[in-house]
Amino acid sequence: MDSIRLFDQSALTIQDCGSKGRGVVTSVHIPARTTIDLCPILLFPTEEYTLHGQFTQLDHYTYRWLGGMALALGLGSMFNHSKEPNVGFQRDFENKMIRYSTLRDVAPGEELCISYGPNLWFPDMEDEDDAASKDSGYQGSGSRSPRSEFSDSEDETGDRFLSRLQIDNDEE
Repeated sequence: MDSIRLFDQSALTIQDCGSKGRGVVTSVHIPARTTIDLCPILLFPTEEYTLHGQFTQLDHYTYRWLGGMALALGLGSMFNHSKEPNVGFQRDFENKMIRYSTLRDVAPGEELCISYGPNLWFPDMEDEDDAASKDSGYQGSGSRSPRSEFSDSEDETGDRFLSRLQIDNDEE
């Protein structure tokens, strides 16, 4: 494996994000399609995970991986879920890494969130927030998330994710 450059994360903080718990928040504007982190993973082989890992707290933080389940080290385990994420991820199976990139411009003070997919194992705090917003008359922006277009969160291959990022960057 080649050397992998780490990212300057001085503009990112871990903060209390209310009902979601701790999460990653930016203090600066981050343009769309910016790689914000590259996290190594710790691979749990399928047998080990089935016998032990799935019964621990780690089960809430793992990603499906070839040959088992992976725990993202670094910020990768700190991104909360959103149905309209501003961060996508791409699994690099060969180098045992996960790349996290912004899906749209992200404003200072905004929480960075990924999609955990459609089958959540916990109550979606956004549903509760949406219900509270409807009660208060707030309707939101109505914008659709680009997650299916630029994220590995729905089991897309990493090559496809990168090729779309490359095509879009070439068009700019």
